[in-house]
Amino acid sequence: MTETPRATQSEAFYRRALKVMPGGVSRNTVLRKPHPLYAAHASGCRITDVEGAERIDFANNMASLIHGHSNPAIVAAVTKQLRRGTAHTLATEVELRLAEHLCERVHSFEQIRFVNSGTEAVMCAIKAARAFTGRPKVAKAEGTYHGTYDYAEVSQTSTPYSWGPIADPASVPVAEGTPQSVLDDVVVVPFNDTDLTLRILNRHADEIACVLLDVMPHRAGLCPAEPEYVAALRNWATRNSALLIADEVVTFRSSHRGAQQHYGLTPDLTALGKIIGGGFPVGAVAGRAEIMSVMNPHGDRYVMPHSGTFSANPITLTAGLVAMDMFDADEVRRINRLGQLAREGIADVIDRRGMGASVTGAGSMFRIHMQPEAPRHYRDTYPSLEQAARLQQFFDALLNAGILLIYSCTGAVSTPMGEPEIEQLINAVDTALGALPSP
Repeated sequence: MTETPRATQSEAFYRRALKVMPGGVSRNTVLRKPHPLYAAHASGCRITDVEGAERIDFANNMASLIHGHSNPAIVAAVTKQLRRGTAHTLATEVELRLAEHLCERVHSFEQIRFVNSGTEAVMCAIKAARAFTGRPKVAKAEGTYHGTYDYAEVSQTSTPYSWGPIADPASVPVAEGTPQSVLDDVVVVPFNDTDLTLRILNRHADEIACVLLDVMPHRAGLCPAEPEYVAALRNWATRNSALLIADEVVTFRSSHRGAQQHYGLTPDLTALGKIIGGGFPVGAVAGRAEIMSVMNPHGDRYVMPHSGTFSANPITLTAGLVAMDMFDADEVRRINRLGQLAREGIADVIDRRGMGASVTGAGSMFRIHMQPEAPRHYRDTYPSLEQAARLQQFFDALLNAGILLIYSCTGAVSTPMGEPEIEQLINAVDTALGALPSP
């Protein structure tokens, strides 16, 4: 009689989870077939699952762990703060210190407010733009992820069956039941197409409160924005009395002063998150004092009440201040160089194997695509069924080779990494591509 194999610990956890959580998880990004991997412990740039498999972690909790896992300086500072309290209905000095640090670091940050996630930061920035301009509409690029606020997520997951003509992209809901009024107030433009974008924006010029811009949007392909496109959006917003909001939740890691430094961009508002929390949930909105004053109860134009129970909690901001102090200009340059080595090495492997793949990204990030030409925007990135299947096979092969990426085969370098980890990544990519059938 054949014995039924015992379930792994991950399988057992998942069976329990399916009974108490939709899909068995609280965020879809950890799902994979036949079940998620469950973490046991992590340190530096390595993570071990409950089955005992250790991997180099290039996912870094969706690019948020700039110093990897369990950084000793962050752990020590947070442990000390835990004894003083985790949250208070009083202001704290560390809130002031992190605010000063970020405002000194980035010239477009005259004032800042802390929130609890990148989604909340984008939401607050949009609401501030509407309050300041008195206009209702938001403009954003097709396929870009800006969190789960109704207005920010429109056309984030549009498909060839719903996205409409490139010259006039449709406003497509993510969630069933999204009100038509939300869709009507979101103007969707094609990323990296300056001429078409300006034509669309001009049709709504008197109604647009803000243009939401991520200069290297992950879901749209991790394709860097072309400088001409960024400059055109900045100029259009200025000419038409709209605000330009830079979504730097992901890209703030790419330069010492954020991606806006690389582009010579001065946005009106910036949404932050991920790395500024030192591994804890965080968000922030920063920008011109004149605009930020809409949240000031003591100001002359207080038109946007804003608060939050855990906003600026001292645990997060203590971790964030240590993380930002350690992430100085030299360290930014060092991991950006590692990111460049990774992209070049992956491109060399792809070229040598002739596998019909490509790599995009900039700074300390990269994304691998199962298509021969590197995409420029969301529609280029959208995979065929065959490409999606190959990407999943490739992702699984990398897991087996000891490399953890973000589900889209995107990777982020963290400061515990060095050239040996990049070499291991490139070797694993070579092995994983070799395991794929020819396209």
